Amino acid sequence: MGNPKAFLEIHRQEAGYRPIHDRIHDFGEVEQTLSTRERKLQASRCMDCGVPFCHWACPLGNKAPEWNDALYKGDWELAYRLLNSTNPFPEFTGRICPALCEKACVLNRFNHEPTTNREDEAAITEMAFQEGFIQPRIPAHRIMKASVAGGSAAGSTPVRIAVIGAGPAGLACANDLNQLGYTVTVFEKNESAGGLLRYGIPNFKLNKAIIDRRIRLLEQEGIEFKFNVEFRIENVEFATATETSAGSTAEANSTRYTLRSALKDYDAIVISTGTPTARDLKAPGRELKGVHFALELLSQQNRVLAGMEFSKDERVTAKGKDVLVIGGGDTGSDCIGTAHRQGCKSVTQIEIMPKPVEGPEDPQNPWPNWPRTLKTTSSHEEGCTRRWNINTLEFLGKDGHLTGVKVQEIDWKPNPEGGRPIMVEKGKPEIIKAELVLLAMGFLKPEHPEYPKNVFVCGDSANGASLVVRAMASGKQTADKVNKFLRDNA
Repeated sequence: MGNPKAFLEIHRQEAGYRPIHDRIHDFGEVEQTLSTRERKLQASRCMDCGVPFCHWACPLGNKAPEWNDALYKGDWELAYRLLNSTNPFPEFTGRICPALCEKACVLNRFNHEPTTNREDEAAITEMAFQEGFIQPRIPAHRIMKASVAGGSAAGSTPVRIAVIGAGPAGLACANDLNQLGYTVTVFEKNESAGGLLRYGIPNFKLNKAIIDRRIRLLEQEGIEFKFNVEFRIENVEFATATETSAGSTAEANSTRYTLRSALKDYDAIVISTGTPTARDLKAPGRELKGVHFALELLSQQNRVLAGMEFSKDERVTAKGKDVLVIGGGDTGSDCIGTAHRQGCKSVTQIEIMPKPVEGPEDPQNPWPNWPRTLKTTSSHEEGCTRRWNINTLEFLGKDGHLTGVKVQEIDWKPNPEGGRPIMVEKGKPEIIKAELVLLAMGFLKPEHPEYPKNVFVCGDSANGASLVVRAMASGKQTADKVNKFLRDNA
């Protein structure tokens, strides 16, 4: 702790966003950066608490006091080494993590001005790339089948592991297994790696060049990536496939592998396929043209920015339209920002649950619980009508095209038998004009059959939709389980 009085003398300073009139015309990252001097001052505010709750709150166990101190002292390389010792991809979490550590920061309890951990870790990582502190770490040896249990004889066949899904969980798992010396192949159904980092999060929050940079590094370190390969959990097989420009999957060849066949080639398989099934809204009129899942808009827009072309009929766009986003979470917010950049006429966001409390404290969820307070994102700042306690009754249309949505204001009353509150109608139904509806109501947790003992499931695929940082933590934990299993069963 280089400056024991910094938290008393220096206020929290966030980098903030680019001006609205500038950022809504492109998909460049909206978040700005502080100068090196300002960033060091922010790092100096960390109090190096005797009981660092930030360690406890972070799923990865990031050592924020340690790397903040190194940053304050100007040792950027040490700061990165400390950060990377727990976090494999801090350039991702430094941009999109909700910063659980900051909500647990003692300064947040003291004056609601926690240390800027998220921004600090992003700055540390970018400096590390810029200065060449980050170089490929090629494992000194590869684990062979005769040596996996510590035997003296060196076998000629490497221990091979397949990771199915190149999202944050799969990448974190593959990274750790590769560094342990295993031969790792990552299979991905899409044309590029990243999972929801690439196809769910807009470029204005995470530039995809950031993902590409890390994937190149992982390849240099020895991980093999195979794209356009689909893994189907429901019938326990995976098949080679090619993504068309429309996003549909066409079989590339007749070869089809059951899980049993795949296990002839791999000593262990890790399934990290995320939560591919979005929660639907089965209201009348759902079939109308203009009603889409949020990821249909978000993934297509990211592909367009990557150079992929779509026909007029395939294109999902908000240009010139009144847009209704159903769902009040981060995915809904991402739809709002994307709709503005596509040139929408207006955006309304509705949520069936009550409006969260405003302000830093949540009386219903006191610390150490996560405060369920009103969140206003950069996308909301760009313009959006937000409403809560709104139930969707029917999608309305003409000649097969969406024209509006009938909704009903509701209230929630306590359930005398306990459990979920009871929804009751309030007022009269109304119609919200809309030519485009985006369903952003979350994802369904996948169901898995019983797998052989050398098949593991991690990330959202195992736990249901959650945070990127939790997916990465799950990937690292699964890598430990795979390593222990292979050593115990060699």
